[in-house]
Formats: sequence, structure tokens, C-alpha cells
Amino acid sequence: MMPLALIRHAPTAWTEEKRLQGQADIPLSENGRGTAAGWRVPARFDSYRWVTSPLRRTMETATLLDLEFDTEMAIIEMDWGTWEGHTIDELRGKYGDEVRRREAKGIDLRPHDGESPREVRERVREWLLRSARAGDPTGAVTHQGIIRAVLSLATGWEMSRPPPFKMDWSSLHLFNVTEDATVEIFELNISLEAK
Repeated sequence: MMPLALIRHAPTAWTEEKRLQGQADIPLSENGRGTAAGWRVPARFDSYRWVTSPLRRTMETATLLDLEFDTEMAIIEMDWGTWEGHTIDELRGKYGDEVRRREAKGIDLRPHDGESPREVRERVREWLLRSARAGDPTGAVTHQGIIRAVLSLATGWEMSRPPPFKMDWSSLHLFNVTEDATVEIFELNISLEAK
């Protein structure tokens, strides 16, 4: 069984404005850099092999956490298509009830020209298969959508309702993954705040 530690990147200007970032390569904001500078990965994760998404906000966060890392394309954020850069309120103003209808589909929501959370979950599952077979305890600095995909794999959550657990995005989330990519929650919301 492979331990899997997941951290969401620190805030960007778009995070703070509640804009859908997707695969847009948005850097950390000044506030985000200050936030990540105050985080520490607990020592029990020092021996983990660390990876990040190829987007700057994850690599900047990992660098501020003093992690050595490789990049992994499979854990890039969901492609929000033409919805990227917009807030949900802006999209509702532009597309009306169509946005609510798509949101109600949960894991099968598909933004215009984007991918669904189900597709994200499948690519994450393929990465978990590869990683679990290698067997090394693994950590990833990644995105909210990727962590939600792993939570969905662990719980069967279909994303049409609120998540089954409250996730603190200033925390590390620890899962166990078997060689067939079965995911179990081990411990959520492990604080990154420096003591």
C-alpha cells in the first residue's frame, strides 16, 4: 500500500477572486507566497518522493515548502475550457440556467470546451496505478480538482452534493493507495501551519 500525501497550492490572484483557474498558468499572488512561506511539511513526510503539476502555482508552492520535486502532467488541474478565468456568477450571467444544469451533473459536469471531473478522476487513477506499483511513498503539490478526484475515488462521492468531508486547503491530506488504485482516506487536514 502506497501512502499518498496531497497539498493544494497556495493562493493566486484568481483564487482570491474565486475565478476558475483550470490549466491557465497563474502564479502565486503576493499573499499566496506569504501563505506558503508560513507552511511546513511535517517531518514524517521527509522521505516521500514529491511531484507537482507542471503549472507555476504548484511549483512555486513546492519550492517555498523546500521540497525537491519532479513534475507530473497527470495531476494538472481540470481543463475548464472557455469557463477559465470567470467566476461562477459571471458564467451564470452569461449562460443562465445552463450553468446550473451542468453543475447538477456533478462528476459529469462539462464546461464549454473543457473536461469533466470524471475524466480528471480517470487520469488521476491511471497515475495512481503507476505510482502505487512503484511503491514509493508519494507526495504531490497539486490542485483542488485533483484532490477532489482522489476524495471521489476514496468515497464514491459523485460531486453533485457537498463533499463528504470538510477539506482545509492549508493542510496536507493523506491517503493510502493499493496496487489496483483503490484509495482509502488515512488522515485529512494535517496542518501545514508552522508551529
